[in-house]
Amino acid sequence: MDALRGDAELWPNLVEVQAREAARGEIQAAHSPQLYKQVERVVSEGIGYLDADTTVSMRSLDAARHAAGAPCQAIDLIMQHEIDNAFVPVRPPGHHATEERAMGFCLFNNVAVAARYAQQHYPEIDRVAIIDWDVHHGNGTQGIFYDDPSVYFFSSHQYPWYPGTGARGEKGMGRGLGYTLNLPLRAATPAAQQKRAFEAALEEMAASFSPDLIIISAGFDSHLGDPLGQLLLQDEDFVEMTRAVKQWAASSCQGRLVSCLEGGYNLETLGETVRAHVAELSRGS
Repeated sequence: MDALRGDAELWPNLVEVQAREAARGEIQAAHSPQLYKQVERVVSEGIGYLDADTTVSMRSLDAARHAAGAPCQAIDLIMQHEIDNAFVPVRPPGHHATEERAMGFCLFNNVAVAARYAQQHYPEIDRVAIIDWDVHHGNGTQGIFYDDPSVYFFSSHQYPWYPGTGARGEKGMGRGLGYTLNLPLRAATPAAQQKRAFEAALEEMAASFSPDLIIISAGFDSHLGDPLGQLLLQDEDFVEMTRAVKQWAASSCQGRLVSCLEGGYNLETLGETVRAHVAELSRGS
């Protein structure tokens, strides 16, 4: 937020909205009631952790409700034609949270909640594409929509890496077969090679799927120098990937695009990377 506010050219052209909380029912459209109750209980009892990686404090449920509510609110603003697209800088992140389990720093799956919210509240939104470029595989998002042909999930990620999922052979099941696409990458894959593969994957998606809304799981831990990954992307690479997704949104769904922060743990670089990403989102809109 400091990096965004510090850009005297960009900031005056942005609309800042305080996130609302997601209602329990909105969260349970993507998660089991048992998970919601578990998060509620662990936070209220001060237990301190949901799994070995996922610690919580007494305000974590508030933060997680706002993190899930923010992309839903962004969708409302887009559908009301108040904004063209949105970047949602929330934590905790969400893409590891499965239907029944909080894990990997994630309590609720923010993008999955948003996708279900869009489908349930707007008749114009039937099909949603979710594009995840976090360094880690979005196992939770994949699992929630694995048998659902109305949500196409694509993830590019370092492999093998936490949480061990995301092989190329994971393509969905049942009616959802063919609506999951994974791009596993070796550590230290050259950025140019990663971008070429990313753009080819977008073309593959676009050939068989025309979304009514696109959501990005924007994990910036695939940045060169992030302590939790070994991929080599730099700010300009994220700008080009943003541009490619934005072009698909313009041609397929009237530019409806919500980008949701996932990972990104180098606090020396994260602000500038986010600023470059948001500048590209706002360009020409």
